[in-house]
Amino acid sequence: MLKLPYIQLSGFYFFYFALLGALVPYWSLYLKAYGFGAETIGMLMAVLHGTRIVAPNIWGWIADKTGQRLRIVRVGAFITCLFFIGIFWQNDAVGIGLVMLCFSFFWNAVLPQFEVITLSHLGDQRDKYSQIRLWGSVGFIIAVVVLGWVFDWVSVTWLPAVMLGLMVCIWLNALLVPAPETLRPAKEVGDGFLALLLRPQVIAFFLVCFLVQFSHGAYYTFYSVLMEEVGFSRSEIGLLWAVGVIAEVIIFIYMHRMIARFGLRHIMLVSLLLCIIRWQLIGQWPDTLGLMLVAQTFHAATFGCLHAVGIALVHHYFTEKTHGQGQALFSSFGFGAGGAAGALVSGLVWDDWGASWTFSVSAAACAVALVLAYVWIYPEKVQQKR
Repeated sequence: MLKLPYIQLSGFYFFYFALLGALVPYWSLYLKAYGFGAETIGMLMAVLHGTRIVAPNIWGWIADKTGQRLRIVRVGAFITCLFFIGIFWQNDAVGIGLVMLCFSFFWNAVLPQFEVITLSHLGDQRDKYSQIRLWGSVGFIIAVVVLGWVFDWVSVTWLPAVMLGLMVCIWLNALLVPAPETLRPAKEVGDGFLALLLRPQVIAFFLVCFLVQFSHGAYYTFYSVLMEEVGFSRSEIGLLWAVGVIAEVIIFIYMHRMIARFGLRHIMLVSLLLCIIRWQLIGQWPDTLGLMLVAQTFHAATFGCLHAVGIALVHHYFTEKTHGQGQALFSSFGFGAGGAAGALVSGLVWDDWGASWTFSVSAAACAVALVLAYVWIYPEKVQQKR
């Protein structure tokens, strides 16, 4: 067996999520700097999520058929850089939207396949996934804190230059990652992808994923805007984002122990309950620093725990042959369709309903997800056929 390329795998997550740390908190502020309203910002942010509906499934199907996951990651990262260069010549919503559509189509295809590569390298040590993934959180923290401080001093219109640099780093790091020994087309064993997908528990799982990411739509789109409106500086906003991801890092460190002790079902249920509380805190008391710090620590559950549980459940529900398609659907249905719908809906209601009602909608979505998970998610009762 090849030696685990810990540095290369961790480096990819570091740069990938550093880019996310630049994009998610500050892209809406970048769009606002061009004078776009909440509805336009919501639609543009929905484009980023929307490409996840299609792109990961196309590339996931190709990867499962060919086994060329690493090549797909490398090519996808390179083309992402090429398309994003076009942003420097755009200053209207249509032009910016087209660039976002093109670059995100390839960028959103990269991570699901890299997740499979990482888990293939780990082999029987998949419980150590979180120890590699946490470096993504470290990258996010560094990016969001440093850029928050920088954008207090320089214009946020410098953001695309920073993002392009990080995209190049992702591509270069992908060139250094070796292919795992198991990374070749798997033989078809057991049920096919559609048969596995149509089991009631699996359907419920993907509905939960959709609702969770729908609930995050308002947060990813308007949290920075809201914090700025209630009086926080951009460096303070960056620190608030960092608090959430620091909590996420801590939870990733101990996640393998938590899963062993409490099980996937119980972690999911508690995390969904904390989701409801978090969105209500942000919506009702955004100007109260103490409550915002509490709400941000809940990111450990609302993203960290639910992401790790989701990755584990995909590998629990699907066979080796269908892992790529399973990861792609996990990304496209949750982060893609759910995130796009959440961004779009929050953009449509933000000006008329305000932050309080917008985040209440997010909390309601999580409440529905909690009921679905409580009734249907029993991983130990559904075993995949190898």
